[in-house]
Amino acid sequence: MNALSAPQPPIASLQQVDVVPQSRAKPAAAGAEGARRAAEEFEAVFVAQMLAPIFSSIQSDGPFGGGPAEDTYRKMLVDEYGKAIAQAGGFGIADAVEREILRLQEVSS
Repeated sequence: MNALSAPQPPIASLQQVDVVPQSRAKPAAAGAEGARRAAEEFEAVFVAQMLAPIFSSIQSDGPFGGGPAEDTYRKMLVDEYGKAIAQAGGFGIADAVEREILRLQEVSS
């Protein structure tokens, strides 16, 4: 028998498939450290979304400018700028988000 005619195993039903394996799943944010981390991540995404239009308006030049690779790199660069700004203190959004997360944790417990 060749590889094309070999019997294929049946496709597992959706109930049997573990979408996120437990070894790779992130634990839920707990306590002040988790709340701070989540708040900084939120601010980083927010800042990156605010910076994206600025960087998308910059024109590429030179013989190697432009193309899909530059678009991908530019998005990654803006994401990293957002993370750096949030870690450096950002705009204060993380502080407000952290207070709200902690307040909601107190209410739910």
